[in-house]
Amino acid sequence: MDIASTPSNPAGNPEMADAAVEPHDPATTMRKNYQPPAWLVSEIRLEFELGLELTKCVATMRVERNPDGDGDQTLHLSGDNIAVMNLKVDDADAEGWSMSGPNLLLPLSGDAHKVTVETHLHPATNSQLMGLFASNGMLCTQCEAEGFRRITFFPDRPDVLSRYTVRMTGDKATFPVLLSNGNLVETGENGDGSHWAVWDDPWLKPSYLFALVAGQLVANRDTFTTMSGRKVDLAVWVREGDLERTDHAMRSLINSMKWDEEAFGREYDLDQFNIVAVADFNMGAMENKGLNIFNTRYVLADPETATDGDYDGVEGVVGHEYFHNWSGNRITCRDWFQLSLKEGFTVLRDQMFSADMGSEPVKRIEDVRVLRAAQFPEDSGPLAHPIRPDSYQEISNFYTATIYNKGAEVIRMMHTMAGPERFREGTDLYFDRHDGEAATCEDFVKSMEDGAKLDLSQFRLWYEQAGTPKVTMHATFDQSEGAVTLHFTQKVPATPGQPTKQPMPIPIKVALFDRDSGTHGGEQLLMVDKSKADFTFKGFTRPPVISANRGFTAPIQLDAENNDDDLVFLAAHDDDAFARYESLQQLVTRELLGSIENGPDEKRRGAIADAMGAVIDDAQIDDLMRGELLMLPTLTFLLELAAPADPVALHHARERLKAHIGLRLRDKLIALHERASAIPYGLDARARGARKVKTQALVMLTAADPKEAAARAEAQYRSATNMTDRQGALMVLAGIGCPARSELLADFHARFDGNALVIDKWFALQAGSLDPKVLDRVEALAQHADFTIKNPNRVRSLYMTMAGNMAAFHDESGRGYRMIADLVLQLDPLNAQTAARFIPWLGRWRKIEPKRAALMRAELERIAAAPDLSKDTREQVTKSLDA
Repeated sequence: MDIASTPSNPAGNPEMADAAVEPHDPATTMRKNYQPPAWLVSEIRLEFELGLELTKCVATMRVERNPDGDGDQTLHLSGDNIAVMNLKVDDADAEGWSMSGPNLLLPLSGDAHKVTVETHLHPATNSQLMGLFASNGMLCTQCEAEGFRRITFFPDRPDVLSRYTVRMTGDKATFPVLLSNGNLVETGENGDGSHWAVWDDPWLKPSYLFALVAGQLVANRDTFTTMSGRKVDLAVWVREGDLERTDHAMRSLINSMKWDEEAFGREYDLDQFNIVAVADFNMGAMENKGLNIFNTRYVLADPETATDGDYDGVEGVVGHEYFHNWSGNRITCRDWFQLSLKEGFTVLRDQMFSADMGSEPVKRIEDVRVLRAAQFPEDSGPLAHPIRPDSYQEISNFYTATIYNKGAEVIRMMHTMAGPERFREGTDLYFDRHDGEAATCEDFVKSMEDGAKLDLSQFRLWYEQAGTPKVTMHATFDQSEGAVTLHFTQKVPATPGQPTKQPMPIPIKVALFDRDSGTHGGEQLLMVDKSKADFTFKGFTRPPVISANRGFTAPIQLDAENNDDDLVFLAAHDDDAFARYESLQQLVTRELLGSIENGPDEKRRGAIADAMGAVIDDAQIDDLMRGELLMLPTLTFLLELAAPADPVALHHARERLKAHIGLRLRDKLIALHERASAIPYGLDARARGARKVKTQALVMLTAADPKEAAARAEAQYRSATNMTDRQGALMVLAGIGCPARSELLADFHARFDGNALVIDKWFALQAGSLDPKVLDRVEALAQHADFTIKNPNRVRSLYMTMAGNMAAFHDESGRGYRMIADLVLQLDPLNAQTAARFIPWLGRWRKIEPKRAALMRAELERIAAAPDLSKDTREQVTKSLDA
């Protein structure tokens, strides 16, 4: 699964009927307490009579006593907001059953039985978007992590693997398309206007991978022939009118299938593969076996409505969900503590795929930027947890950047240590050894040890310890010996529940550059596995310039103690693209953080401008990389390094530096914008790079010369032939008080009225702008006719964007904090998962200077005082206050 943020229900409102979440005991689930299930379900047949208001579900299960279980004679079936309408055991009315909270307890004798349970569901009022719910007249499901228990009573845990057969019956006019997991084996009509379909999935799977879709859909169809010669029918299902925007998703699917065969030897294993786009979805997408359900934003793309970033997002998420077919479906998780087993590994696989489809160095920089912006703050905050957590209250809270992105970095380190060939041997062994099983992180690590021939004894600490290691590197030079020694120290900071840490094994790639020639003698991989470690290199007549953590080989915060001159040298000479980017980032970071205390350093600012000018002029760099090198560090990352800090002061410091660079490089930026503007639209790297630097040039010019930038942005908007150029121009105009601002925002809305994904952009452009009145605009936009709190995409586009807008969210009045707290209280009864994802913005109060921190904490306390908070939100708030 891909992760992409009111007052109580008014009595009698049928739209809110399912929104009232029953209070649960916030019991903590502990990994150490895992026990195998007492009963297994070898087969399940689900029969649905479909309706938007009422759907009837009859589940018939073949249950068998687990020889590895504890011998409990009671079958424990999970439920959530459902009731038993009928219950039979071996075709006779069940006796002696009872309810324990939302769960069904059924005493059974013997070793095997047939259990049949009927439930009635109300999809139209299911605002939580978990289980079976309605979206614009369509029925669909979301079952990860614990949504299946909202459909029927079942041992809803990932280590219960079953064969599923699904029969759906529904009105043919309302539900002309009936989809489920596996292969379509039978269809028919009933003569009363209804029809039916039977789907069979021959592969055992856990309940969280069950899926059903029924509605009025059209399909983009194609086929793929696997490496063994088997033909697979492919379909991307969307609403009428969206079909022409699905070609990129289909290409991405076919490319994913081919890449997985070539890179990992994994072949698809069903006769059909379906993707369905859904407008109302909490997550980015879901990897249900053979029937992937996607948020529309990761399916629909064409030049007029999707940016280059949207195209990348579609490709990456389609790849991610497809790759889950092996790293998640064929091998699933034993329990939810092992979530990174499938998600971390699959994120790495989708990153590798996207790198092969595009620019590997640019993709690496993008991935590290996401890690630093999302995961580093998580690792240093109250919600810090290892990639294999020890406990949880609500599992949906652990779909985090730590599980996904840091999980991927941990497996990437194994790839670095093993090398590509041995890493492939390790993954081949993992797939062969555990196919068809519910496995653990330890199973993966052991497979890598045995297959890749690695000793990962100490490396397991990456699964056990939270926190981002802080590493310092200091170089000393011995003139008489011609030797340089690199002295490393590392410290893993304390995190909630883990006050003391052991040293981590940290692989760090380094290169030592000769100052005269600008070259090095080769890259070396060092393993820093102690609190202090020294490495000596000989053959130097003068101190070299050290390039360290090349390619970002480890997810650490590294202080290499390079002086400004060394950073400028590396920005000009480093042959590792990430290291070159990093040297500029460090130079800029040093200036921004230093200017808060001591004011601008004119020499350093001049060096930064000169380095970026050289980047603009360097004909050896393509525009995709040039665009990365011209970007300043994010405020979120800067805040991590400066905390506790005034985020608005950091914002102003960043804008001042941007203005300085823009003034120094004004002519170069104008020339860059004009050169890039002359390159016609295309999806090739040259055209994509041109659009990227075009936007960056406007961003720099905006801070330095708003009038010039506004004129160029307006001209770019009016002549734009694609969404990347149009959105880039409007982003600039949205933050400038110029006459064209209101006109072009209105034009954008009118031009794309009715296109939900583009209107999401319209909301986000205004909520994320540099406009000093952005909070007023957000409040006004929340009352706009196009805003709805029921659609997660729309909520995130307005409020998540505002929360990420440092100058707005951290307004000294506390108004931004109040807006987020008000949203959480209104949204939590409706959609707890989405509401809970806003809490971390307030939970970072310890990173902020005392006055604002007190305001943020007060809003958390106000949320905590609300009655009947969901488990999702309650856990996040409690940890944010108590840690």
